[in-house]
Amino acid sequence: MSEKHVIFGLHAVQAAVSRDSETIEQVYLEQERRDERARQLAQQVRAAGLPLERVKRAFLDELTGHGRHQGAAAVARLPGPGDEHSLTALLERLATPPLLLVLDGVQDPHNLGACLRTADAAGVQAVIAPRDRACGLTSTVRKVASGAAEVVPFIQVTNLARTLRELRERGIWLVGTDLDAEQDLYQADLRGPLALVMGAEERGLRRLTREHCDQRVKLPMAGTVQSLNVSVSTGICLYEALRQRRG
Repeated sequence: MSEKHVIFGLHAVQAAVSRDSETIEQVYLEQERRDERARQLAQQVRAAGLPLERVKRAFLDELTGHGRHQGAAAVARLPGPGDEHSLTALLERLATPPLLLVLDGVQDPHNLGACLRTADAAGVQAVIAPRDRACGLTSTVRKVASGAAEVVPFIQVTNLARTLRELRERGIWLVGTDLDAEQDLYQADLRGPLALVMGAEERGLRRLTREHCDQRVKLPMAGTVQSLNVSVSTGICLYEALRQRRG
């Protein structure tokens, strides 16, 4: 089911026009922006046959909820998050071993957007998150994701523990990140059907989530800090998996 969303930020709007022009209903550009990037976007919008309107900055501020729109926004009908049924259908269609990302309660939209962007770059087939007490696909998430939110399936599930059990029953190996793990990331075999499970910003993995993981790993920390931002940790883990899977 599609939902109406506001996409904002020059790069995010450009990516949407390039990838999903058929979903866009209207593009807005700030009247005062006459620089080269704005001209390129206007040319791209016209070439795609989309309606373009020059508006005042105050209009864009209100439309985007005072987000950092950079003088550009678009209204589009975009796919909403999937659910347990769409996850099942996706897994049954896969012709290659799954590489999934599970986010256990990430709440910051900037972190979720960054995770989606990295997931797209690393070839992740779906990002899974709980429906409650976790960030969804907001306009800020879509902006930070720079187009990845429109191409990487984002699945919100009612019961994450049950979903993890079902993934295990399908033969998908669940590897969770945990500061207290004995094994580090670079000792883990990430080559088969895999779901990387990342914890939330403050608390990490919840107890039930941790108990459902087949294996827990930690990132080796050589300095004084004890942990990294969840989006940074996600990038490190996904690219180690990608390195191993490329052989």
